[in-house]
Amino acid sequence: MVQTDIEYYKPKSLKEAIELFYQLKHENKQPIYYSGGTEIITFRRLNLIHTGAVIDIKGIPECMTHELDANFLITGAALPLTFLEEKNFFPLLSKTSQGVADYTARNKITLGGNICGQIFYREAVLPFLLTDSLCVIAGHEGVKSLPIHMVYNQTLNLSEGQLLVQLITEKSYLEMPYLSIKKRQQWETGYPLITFAALKKDDHVRVSFSGLCPFPFRSLEVERELNNQEVSINERIDNSIKYLPSPILHDIEGSKEYRLFVYKNTMMDVLIELEEK
Repeated sequence: MVQTDIEYYKPKSLKEAIELFYQLKHENKQPIYYSGGTEIITFRRLNLIHTGAVIDIKGIPECMTHELDANFLITGAALPLTFLEEKNFFPLLSKTSQGVADYTARNKITLGGNICGQIFYREAVLPFLLTDSLCVIAGHEGVKSLPIHMVYNQTLNLSEGQLLVQLITEKSYLEMPYLSIKKRQQWETGYPLITFAALKKDDHVRVSFSGLCPFPFRSLEVERELNNQEVSINERIDNSIKYLPSPILHDIEGSKEYRLFVYKNTMMDVLIELEEK
């Protein structure tokens, strides 16, 4: 059963949200920020999250922004994945997020909730890693815009009291050739085995992954090997495996050996298709 003795707050500004967090922390209520709430509910049921107060960020205008101007796309962290799919300003994000759970769940799952979640798939971060996006982060020291590669390492590294407000992506990336491929072992729904997101920029293929290792990632070393035109595609793929940032996952969704098989075959398809564009 989910306990109901949780205080609920819905601030209307970033300043109010941050002040609330520290006030509730001082009162030993272990506050957490809340947008879609799907993961919070799931982990509360499993007794893996303990909190006495949630701070709903959907009342904060900056967290609900979705604007495309001449140079940038600004995407609020509290927007549901289905909203982003329907607007489709960022096709690679739309395609990648479509495989996150089912449509009903994605009505609740938000961009920031997926990126900052504890479940290791977190596919929504993959397009932002490929496009060198900026993360707008609010905290006790104010609001900062930081390159995603500065604050993301296996997970989004936020300090206590900080929250992800927006992601900012250069418009030029939205028009580049891309692929998003989600491989499952046998079902059309449910958790994927591996998700591949790829983008071609200046004749260089960028690739990010979810489900291959215990965290989503983009590796410049892996990309270097995959783009080495001096050797065959098979050699490039084999060489890239040496630079994976952790051992390949081995779990109920699929063995290490099967994931490796899927990686090799899918990367072959990705490289052949994008290099022709």
